[in-house]
Amino acid sequence: MNRKDYYYDEHAPKPQVIVPAVSAVIFHKGTKILLQERMDNGKWSLPGGTMEPGETVEIAIKREVKEETGFDIEVKQLLGIYSDPNHVIAYANGEVRQQFSICFLGEIKGGSLIISHESKRVEFVPINELDKIEMHIAQKIRIQDALRRKSEAFIR
Repeated sequence: MNRKDYYYDEHAPKPQVIVPAVSAVIFHKGTKILLQERMDNGKWSLPGGTMEPGETVEIAIKREVKEETGFDIEVKQLLGIYSDPNHVIAYANGEVRQQFSICFLGEIKGGSLIISHESKRVEFVPINELDKIEMHIAQKIRIQDALRRKSEAFIR
């Protein structure tokens, strides 16, 4: 694994940078959610990744979802901004980040399922089976927030 997530861990390394990232919660038929099993940490995750220079957050999340899952999406709503300084991400190259992710609700508008080089698997996982898969708590929080179906965004 070339990524390790620390969450409220007193032994976590100190973050050096904050890198803007995006993620998307995409429901399928109201009973499933689009997830990928990541190569870098072996855990299930929402599709998403870092913004690139020159992108808006909307362009970034559409690009990331397309690259990682093969689907074209429409951004429906800002779900929340997740910046908990107690979620630290350390990479094998020595970079240590504080979490900063802008999460959206999205809807599939086209494309077809693919598996990128960043994923072991991409699947529509039944919502009632989320406790059976290995997923970081930060991802579960975003999904729980989406399931609350509030009209205003969460700031965490």
